[in-house]
Amino acid sequence: MLYVISLDYYYYMNLDVYSISQQAKGNFNNGEIIENKPIGFPQDGGKLKPYSNLFYWAHAWTTDKKSTIGLHPHQGFEICSFVLSGKINHFDTKQNKWIPLSKGDVQIIRAGSGISHAEELDQNSAIFQIWFDPNLENSLKKSASYDDYSFSQFKIKKNKTSSTIIIKGEGSPMVMETEGITINLHHLKKGLHLVNSSKEKIHSIFVLDGEINIENKKNLKGTFLTISQTSNFEISCNRESIIFEVISPLYPSYKTYA
Repeated sequence: MLYVISLDYYYYMNLDVYSISQQAKGNFNNGEIIENKPIGFPQDGGKLKPYSNLFYWAHAWTTDKKSTIGLHPHQGFEICSFVLSGKINHFDTKQNKWIPLSKGDVQIIRAGSGISHAEELDQNSAIFQIWFDPNLENSLKKSASYDDYSFSQFKIKKNKTSSTIIIKGEGSPMVMETEGITINLHHLKKGLHLVNSSKEKIHSIFVLDGEINIENKKNLKGTFLTISQTSNFEISCNRESIIFEVISPLYPSYKTYA
């Protein structure tokens, strides 16, 4: 808990930092696909457990060969995959065909009453896969649905100090059932960046490249942070950096699975 003095008011800000070593680990096919999991499954052993309406978050990648995660089922959750680099192919029992996705593309599976899918990561490719909790009492009663979004569909907001790709939010075509989600990919120039927030929101931030400083603490590539209970906060960059951000309700209006 950090106690921050402002010229206008006093406020508390919760800042929690999870280094790579504190994140859960995983792999598929004898290490052909490697995972760091900021939010893992209970058996994965990571420090951070599900919160807000975020249930699972994995950073997965391949190196010198492609590899496939075989057909497996999902129910209820919204399973989102964000292609960070390279290419992936996706198969699900709803569409019954393989679909290619490239860097910047996004897929969402609204798993509903049940669906199975498989993923193939090309060599030197990386994704985030994030499971959102859309209120399982409702979602489990619906048929599964699926959408792909290409990078060209997302709005890009630019100013003198940053460039933001709005993946889910104002002007985005992405449709989710999960309550109150905003997703941004920020390219930050060297310097100071003020982020406006709400005390009812929690910001989940993954440092994809470079380093960011918050409250005079340096956070390197691969670090995961959560920030809440504040109306604004500052990010300082000593060099150009890239962060992936999910903004979600601090307290969802429904009981989550976790």
